[in-house]
Amino acid sequence: MSSNKNSRKSFLKKIGAASLAVTGAPFLTGMGKHNTEIINLQPRRRTAYSSNDRIQIALIGAGWMGQVNAQVAGRYDGAEIVAACDLYDARLDRCKELFGDHIFTTRDYRECIERDDVDAVIVATSDHWHDRITIDALHAGKAVYCEKPMMHKIDEGHAMIRAEKDSGIPLIIGSQNTSSLSQQKAVELYKEGAIGELNFAEAYIDRFSHMGAWQYSIPPSASPENIDWDTYLKDNAKIPFDAKRFFRYRNYKDYGTGIPGDLFVHLFSELHNITGSTGPNKIVAMGGLRFWDDGRDVPDIMLGMFEYPETKAHPAFNLSLRSNFTDGSGGGSHVRLVGSEGEMVLAGGTIILRQSKLPERPGMSIGDFGEKVRMEYEEYYNKKYPEPNDKIIEPSEFEYRTPEGFNSRYEHFLNFYDAIRNGTKLLQDGTFGMRAAAPALACNLSHEKGEIIHWDPESMAIL
Repeated sequence: MSSNKNSRKSFLKKIGAASLAVTGAPFLTGMGKHNTEIINLQPRRRTAYSSNDRIQIALIGAGWMGQVNAQVAGRYDGAEIVAACDLYDARLDRCKELFGDHIFTTRDYRECIERDDVDAVIVATSDHWHDRITIDALHAGKAVYCEKPMMHKIDEGHAMIRAEKDSGIPLIIGSQNTSSLSQQKAVELYKEGAIGELNFAEAYIDRFSHMGAWQYSIPPSASPENIDWDTYLKDNAKIPFDAKRFFRYRNYKDYGTGIPGDLFVHLFSELHNITGSTGPNKIVAMGGLRFWDDGRDVPDIMLGMFEYPETKAHPAFNLSLRSNFTDGSGGGSHVRLVGSEGEMVLAGGTIILRQSKLPERPGMSIGDFGEKVRMEYEEYYNKKYPEPNDKIIEPSEFEYRTPEGFNSRYEHFLNFYDAIRNGTKLLQDGTFGMRAAAPALACNLSHEKGEIIHWDPESMAIL
């Protein structure tokens, strides 16, 4: 082994060390006008690293999402993509086009995690392979960036967390919006009590496109000759080659997790990150196949209702989630938290904070009383609630903006790299990832069974 590699490996021995805090909160600049204040959020500064300190990464699952992750991960000057694995040959060809002919490619993920020159892996396969590859990689001493949802079945999450803890190796779940500047600011605002006491939250991700409805392109030449179909099936029923099930896996329960696993998990992640919640204790979902009747066995519209118990982090509140794949209004998304003194809406890298308070005087409803009682009550009211003094009118609405070009996925990888190098606390470790994914997957159970799912967010188990 070269001295270069020895030097690089020496710093990687820090993998798995503990830390106390995530990156610091951004500072604020800028002013608005009228009754709205405009505030621009600022990203943190970058650190440069030498070639000896480079984290070398293998991409496992080189579909569109995997390639996006790898391209972002490789933008960091302290990281490099050195290997790629996929079951479809054309995706491996594309990886060589993107990352260079020198990278190692294979259909067998085990050949990636066995390599000495691989320090970390990105797991971006179909959902049903997440658990096995993540566990094997952690046992092999590789740090893991696992795409959401963390697992395909709820029980799989516990085994992944055990592997994470036993190995002492960083495992981060790739729901990258929690690393956005708007999320960081939302956490700060929530902790400051900017909306008062939380009582309700709602969030949605609606879509209006073929790609948004998982109608991904299928190459006419796709066949068992260039796709390892048997490996793809894993422990599911052995069926003849079906290109739709390979390229559009999200449409099928055997390989994907439907709307909740693809989209609700993002919304749970953001809400839990802001509030410090461990999750709901009651889950109910409804939905159906309303438009995209293309052979899929999962709904194309889903609605969920959730009850969150009071904890040290937050009061009891209710949550509603929605996703509609045929939203004729054009689609869109937001996360909204409502409290006793305002609301906070996160959408498109922007936060709108609207604050309001109940008036000091509650008002009177005495019109149906006789004159004597009306006069009696007015006297009582004016003594109990004297007219308040005039006050300056302060801004009631604040808009926080993320700068153009900011990439939350890039920030998410920086958190991952900091954990590898310095033991920095991960924003989404295995436990966080399961507490976001499990309630999402429980939506599928509720929809299938037509009943409320009772969930223990602390032990992470269905009751």
